[in-house]
Order: sequence, then C-alpha cells, then structure tokens
Amino acid sequence: MSNALLSIRTDDETKKEITAFANSVGLSVSAFVTVVLKQAVKEGRVVLTPELEPTHYLEKIMRKADKDIKEGRVGPPMDKAKAVKHLRSLM
Repeated sequence: MSNALLSIRTDDETKKEITAFANSVGLSVSAFVTVVLKQAVKEGRVVLTPELEPTHYLEKIMRKADKDIKEGRVGPPMDKAKAVKHLRSLM
C-alpha cells in the first residue's frame, strides 16, 4: 500500500491541541487523521458530539430563569404581533 500526502491548514492552537490529544491515545496526528477518515468513509457519516456543559455565566442565567418561572414573573408567550410591538418599543 502506498502513502499519499494530505495537507491541511489549521491554526497553531488547534495543531497543538490535536497533537496532544492524538498522543494521549497513543497515535501520531497522521495516524489519528487516517483513523477518523477511514471511519467516516466506512460509516458514511461524521459524528461530532460537543460537550454540552453550560458555562458558569449560562448556569447563572438558567437558575435566574427557573426562579422567575417558579415565582410567576414570567408570563405566557406573546403572540407575534405583541412581540413585534414590544421589540419596537425597545428601539
């Protein structure tokens, strides 16, 4: 089997991060990319699963929203006309 060169461009930080990650699982970046590419072709898809943890800022907002809902400070959803009128009043 012969090898072909595949060249990609990325920023320095991403290169450092992917190198560290590949090394942490015992692979070179080249081997890691080859495995990912072969898996994508074999399965006919690419699965990207982001870590779904909110930031501290978002957690704070979510806690406040929950409190507002429980304490009745949040009313029912507005219809389109009412929402547009409200947004225009903010301009």
